[in-house]
Amino acid sequence: MRWQLSPASGWWLWRISALCFTAVGIALVTQHQFGMQPCPWCTLQRLIYLLIGTLTGLGAVLASIVARRVLAGGAALLAILGMVCALWQHFVAAASASCNLTLADRILSALGLMELLPAVFEPTASCADAAVNLLGVPYAFWSLGLFAALCAACVQVTRLNK
Repeated sequence: MRWQLSPASGWWLWRISALCFTAVGIALVTQHQFGMQPCPWCTLQRLIYLLIGTLTGLGAVLASIVARRVLAGGAALLAILGMVCALWQHFVAAASASCNLTLADRILSALGLMELLPAVFEPTASCADAAVNLLGVPYAFWSLGLFAALCAACVQVTRLNK
């Protein structure tokens, strides 16, 4: 059996998936190499990127256009959730001195991700401390923009016929 990409939807899904995993990789580099420590909302957004990347990666390997559309639709909904998280992080959580036991904290704790993969999911800063700029733009806005682009791309996949 020869491996080949499907003409349209598979091409989009592979790129969406790669972009999500690259975003998490960049977040980890900025954390571990440049000291930009994440808050609970940052790490929750990492989880959302990984979920979107997994759904779209799975969709890319499936031959069924219906399955691809369903997975891309689910990924679009996750991207909307990511946008909400990024906005909440910037406008609400960053204004508070502590973001302990927030919804993001409770989700990560309930899933056991902080213990399972602490280098990826353990928050090491308060939301106020994690409100930093990258190239003059708030980090949360970079995430917001990427989630918006991912959502648009996933919606595009749901509209493709092949």
